Amino acid sequence: MNENMNLYERFSAEYVKSALFAGMSHDDIINLLACLRPNIAKYRKNDLIVTAGEKLESIGMLLTGEASVSKEDAAGNRVVMVLLAPGDIFGEIVAFAGGPRWLATVQAQTACAVMFIPKAQIIGECEKMCAWHRELIQNMLKIISSRAMLLNKKVEYLAMKSMRGKLAAFLLEEYKKKGTLTFTLPMKRHEMADFLNVSRPSMSRELGRMRDEGLIDYHLVTVTVKDLPGLRRILV
Repeated sequence: MNENMNLYERFSAEYVKSALFAGMSHDDIINLLACLRPNIAKYRKNDLIVTAGEKLESIGMLLTGEASVSKEDAAGNRVVMVLLAPGDIFGEIVAFAGGPRWLATVQAQTACAVMFIPKAQIIGECEKMCAWHRELIQNMLKIISSRAMLLNKKVEYLAMKSMRGKLAAFLLEEYKKKGTLTFTLPMKRHEMADFLNVSRPSMSRELGRMRDEGLIDYHLVTVTVKDLPGLRRILV
């Protein structure tokens, strides 16, 4: 147990970032982890962390690095559902729905570390009746609600027929979240193309046209909205 506690302590800065442990002190989190008995694994860039169809035993939490959650359609095209940053969790919806298997593939985008919490330890009764366990369940439900809203937004993007409409909606959503006309995109170009379910070359050409028309300007992952009303008119 001491060896595990030392391992948990190494990632203590990442725990406090996570919505899963919101409202808990550092000591509360470490004591809760001793109760949950999670495992920590490390992955290299492009390693598959879990594959769709595998038996679901645990809920994952990214501790370091970046990872993506994706699915394949009937034609074999990869669609990125969400990008994970340190503190983000995955597998929670299936666990609470009673699903026996992973519904999506999780892949390391960079070298990363992942903590796996046995789902039975979360959704089952706590033997020690920890006060933190109830708070953990409440946080988990908040996360599931937020994830459902994100997936609803994803469906909205996929339902749009034009690439220009998808890009305009995505950029307007980022502008709304950041509250400034100049912002950093939350993902790289190829990840953004996967997220919007469009080809990267076509997306780059469309972004170039939007820049030439004076709607936006960009450099790498930084975007500046130059014509906000014009960008909004695309969606009308």
